[in-house]
Amino acid sequence: MPNKSLAETEYTQFRLFLEQHSGIVLGDNKQYLVRSRLAPLMGQFNLPSLSEVVKLSMKPTERQLRASVIDAMTTNETLWFRDRYPFELLANNLLPEYGRLGRPLKIWSAACSSGQEPYSLAMTILEYQQKKPGTLPGNASILATDLSPTMLERCKHAEYDNLALGRGLSEERKRHFFAATPNGTMVINDNVKRLVNFRAHNLLESYTLLGKFDIIFCRNVLIYFSPEAKAKILRQFAAALNPKGILFLGASESIAGLTEEFDMVRCNPGIYYQKKT
Repeated sequence: MPNKSLAETEYTQFRLFLEQHSGIVLGDNKQYLVRSRLAPLMGQFNLPSLSEVVKLSMKPTERQLRASVIDAMTTNETLWFRDRYPFELLANNLLPEYGRLGRPLKIWSAACSSGQEPYSLAMTILEYQQKKPGTLPGNASILATDLSPTMLERCKHAEYDNLALGRGLSEERKRHFFAATPNGTMVINDNVKRLVNFRAHNLLESYTLLGKFDIIFCRNVLIYFSPEAKAKILRQFAAALNPKGILFLGASESIAGLTEEFDMVRCNPGIYYQKKT
């Protein structure tokens, strides 16, 4: 039987390795999470123990295993239209405002996981354009990035099963934006997909090649990073935003003590952060 145990010293070394290469901080006593995420790789790479998976993944020469380990540890499912208020603010307040600029609106969905957030943003934009034709003359584009190649492939296929479709998606939106497939899943329509471009990106690396954005969504992601990494990411977000650009974080996330480059804007409900001029 495969050995799924992990010594305390091995876990400590792996925590440091994971933080260094992905920015994710594992807390104390999270061995169970490592076991559940990495156990399948024992069979996939024909390794006798979890200890061997962890040990080999930290060797620079084992690139495929290393990529699979980081992929497994950083993969998360998410919801459609999560928390609702950011999408309502986008439709009711921000799209009318940006529409008056007469140029393309650029949005970045950072750490997009399995694609629900960027596709929810695209649906919001299409609904707005349908209700108010001609009020977003420059149109809009969404860049969606993630560290995980597996997640990005899933996003591009844009095919979701009943479990994923049941998490925050109304029946009306399913009918309007999805088509049924022969295998019982549903795939997102091309008019939604056209608004979103997916690419691999590590939030700890440079953002220069990504361009400039009007709005950045990075929600429920910073909670996994150390304070130093959070501060660095927020600095880079500010640099990647156009003047008065907007940053959406998760409902429980705060920038207090990490950066002075944003003003907090309170809405009813919710908040967002606006780049200082």
